[in-house]
Amino acid sequence: MTKIGLEIHCQLTKLASKLFCSCKAEYRNAEPNSNICPVCAGLPGSLPMLNKKAVEKAAMISLALGCTIPEKIGFFRKNYFYPDLPKNFQITQYNAYGPTSIGSDGKIEIEGKTIRIRRIQLEEDPGRLVYEGTSEKTMITLVDYNRAGTPLVEIVTEPDFETPKQVRMFLNVLADLVENIGVSDPYLEGAMRVDGNISEGDGNRVEIKNVGSFRDIEKALHFEITRQQSLVERGIQVLAETRHWDEARRITVSSRSKEEEQDYRYLPEADIPIVQIGNNSIEQIKTQMPESIVARRERYIKKYGMPAQVADVLSSDKFYSDLFDKSHNEKNAKEVSNIITTDLMGVADTREKKIELKITPNHLSDLADAIVANKLTRNSGKLALHEMIQSGKPFADVVSSLDLGHVSDAGSIEKVIDEVFQEEEKAVMEAKQNPDTINYLVGKVMRKTKGKADPATTLDILRKKLAV
Repeated sequence: MTKIGLEIHCQLTKLASKLFCSCKAEYRNAEPNSNICPVCAGLPGSLPMLNKKAVEKAAMISLALGCTIPEKIGFFRKNYFYPDLPKNFQITQYNAYGPTSIGSDGKIEIEGKTIRIRRIQLEEDPGRLVYEGTSEKTMITLVDYNRAGTPLVEIVTEPDFETPKQVRMFLNVLADLVENIGVSDPYLEGAMRVDGNISEGDGNRVEIKNVGSFRDIEKALHFEITRQQSLVERGIQVLAETRHWDEARRITVSSRSKEEEQDYRYLPEADIPIVQIGNNSIEQIKTQMPESIVARRERYIKKYGMPAQVADVLSSDKFYSDLFDKSHNEKNAKEVSNIITTDLMGVADTREKKIELKITPNHLSDLADAIVANKLTRNSGKLALHEMIQSGKPFADVVSSLDLGHVSDAGSIEKVIDEVFQEEEKAVMEAKQNPDTINYLVGKVMRKTKGKADPATTLDILRKKLAV
């Protein structure tokens, strides 16, 4: 049986400063090695100062995942030598003398399957290695320490996954969760990185390191399962090792032998005292947490009568759920949710596209009000929506400039129907014999009126004229 466990490194991107110093936590647009100080550069004599907000954000993640937060948390030095680690050790958490990491023993449900969370630890991110050159002979490695000291949490699961698909579903839910509680933007470059630990049966565990996207971790796991199963079938032992995902060749590549915990020579971080977290602090953190995805979903269903599928989609996307909450009123809530989930999400399905949207809550509210009041057809509404997305013009101006006024006058619609009857004599005969084909004539009327004819009025007149 395949067993998969995950180690997810999630940066706390909503913080202003690094974990142990006052340097900016946002490093992505800075010149290389410009966002550093003696602390995050690991200079002798520098002393770390723990970021209180980082502890609070990490505690929020622990609470959201149902973890137990201990009364005291501590930090340890994890010793290893790598160019992107300026101190030659990483300040992290380690449950050496009982649970002292920010969270443990949590769980999350994914379509009826329980995924256990072993622990959550608060730690600093290392720097970045940048590779330049066109071939192995000319390749050089550059080090940028701007990222060093950036606060992140490492979420370690039990090996409860059996398929790569389950892994990707879990990661999607986790990304929605950390975004919803306001601790991280998981779609920023490098903000959420995944290590996968995989084994077949009772065989050795292989680690796949630092895969940058959910799509790639799914591919890497698929490949590694096939590779290990092939070795087992041929009677070849699977080595305990660390492998990297080669995106170009779509294979995992051996990197080094797998380190064991004793190789890291953990020892308590003497420069950071034990942090006391009492029940009062935890209760205060709970009050700062926003409405959960599950609670929001239930509110949408109970208060607005949303279909469960629509509520699922809307509640799990923070950007669109916030837009819905700012756009709707008691009368147009269902229509606003339909516009967002059926039209808007199809247009802007990535973080970059969402940022570029020029549509506002007022746009959506005015559009939904017009459709509910039968002043605009859904087809015309789609045209208006696309124009507002691109131009940001007020709804009334868009309706006027595109001539999208609703046609509900029976006399006007009947004239158009008479024209369609003259042009589509064969379709008229078919509709008289088979009423199920009447929608073809409805479509012709809508096309002639550029989507402005009221569909219900059009269908009613057609049925009367066809006597069906």
